[in-house]
Amino acid sequence: MHTRRQLQLPWKSKTATKPRLLELRSSTWFILTAVCFASATDYFMYGLIVPVAPTALENRVGLPHSKVQSWISILLAIFSATLLVSSPLFGYFADRIGSRRWPFLFGLAMLGAATALLCVGTHIGLWVVGRICQGIAGAIVWVVGVGLVIDTVGKEGLGQFFGYMSMTANLGMVAGPLLGGVLYQESGYYSVFGLAFGLIGVDIFFRLALIEKKHAIRWQEVAVEVETVEEEQRHLGPPRSTLGRVVFLLKSYRLIVALWANIMVAMVWTSFDSVLPLFVQETFGWQQTGQGLIFLTLLAPHFFAPLAGAVVDKFPRSSRYMTGVSFLIFLPAAVLLRFVTENSMKHKVLLCALLTIIGLCVAVSLPALDLEVFNAVGAKEAEDPQAFGSDGTMSLAFGLTNMGFASGNLIGPFFAGFIRQQAGWATMSWALGLVVGISGIPVLFFMGGSIFSPIENAGTKQGAGTDVKN
Repeated sequence: MHTRRQLQLPWKSKTATKPRLLELRSSTWFILTAVCFASATDYFMYGLIVPVAPTALENRVGLPHSKVQSWISILLAIFSATLLVSSPLFGYFADRIGSRRWPFLFGLAMLGAATALLCVGTHIGLWVVGRICQGIAGAIVWVVGVGLVIDTVGKEGLGQFFGYMSMTANLGMVAGPLLGGVLYQESGYYSVFGLAFGLIGVDIFFRLALIEKKHAIRWQEVAVEVETVEEEQRHLGPPRSTLGRVVFLLKSYRLIVALWANIMVAMVWTSFDSVLPLFVQETFGWQQTGQGLIFLTLLAPHFFAPLAGAVVDKFPRSSRYMTGVSFLIFLPAAVLLRFVTENSMKHKVLLCALLTIIGLCVAVSLPALDLEVFNAVGAKEAEDPQAFGSDGTMSLAFGLTNMGFASGNLIGPFFAGFIRQQAGWATMSWALGLVVGISGIPVLFFMGGSIFSPIENAGTKQGAGTDVKN
């Protein structure tokens, strides 16, 4: 039996004073800007070191030239492994504590520590610790940041906001290596980190300035309708344990499909990170600037990510087709890369066109996949409302998703790098296309619910609920 009562806010105390610019600092767009800037900065810092690392490891750390490539791969693996392990942990804690802001600030501290360690690092141990700190920061930004966006936006328009996060993150991913290479070449090692610390300063401003909506409400005189659950609550058991929550979530085939699709997306990005610069150098003779600029073809389509998210918001049933068809289109686009073999304008145009199509496939998929995680968790909460307690489990679910992304980060460089080294560019391209293309089949069949049953858009505590299971 449900009853409703009116609760008058705020809860004013004699000691609490209303923060300045409260309405602005707690507005949806300010919070979204803070989260997007944080995600862009995180990816930017990750990529900023890429063009610096080979020379720095040899000249500053003192590694023999023969070991530089191995240690670059090891440092990349350390970052991904840290992201893999820490994502569910921070997802769990983000659901348990009352504020997203404090773990968000802790993530910034980890990012600052990582940047400082890499800046002064003249021993390989400092680089290892720096990459670990970067992995922790990356886990917090995505797990806590997504939770903050969900808290702020609710369900309405969530896909579009996920699109903005995807767009800015990929902007940082491409801009990092590009600007890092130019600064290192023109102004030296420390100029790279000067830019890094400048961005962290702006990030500090955003993260300190934002006020969560659930905290801002205490100063806003509004009447809030509170729903109390009486008789129903007496028949519900205690929330599940942490392990029980994970197991319960992973019984959702929708969530499993979303996790697998995220692995594929991450594998695509890191595969091209590992093989594309060397390929254009050997095929076209392009140096650092050209190797960085080629990634703009993969980035440019991500400006359509917010539009793709808005389409999914308006037409929820479109998510399975947008993602599944994108994965299937990826297959021929990747296979056709085998025909890029000569240093000619025709082959350069073909490469850029195919990479743009591949970038568009990824850009269209990401907002729909994030929204599918949100909806899949909502379906499990509707199935057992008491399973996750009053705090919910959204951050834990996105922590699991981030684990999938981290797994793809680990797999991609080894998958693409090994195949290209052993069998060549042509074999690598069709192998990558085949894996991703085949993954589009379960996406078409199960994303948003089984294609053989009616599709309903599941909600959560933050949005409208439904009765869809799994």
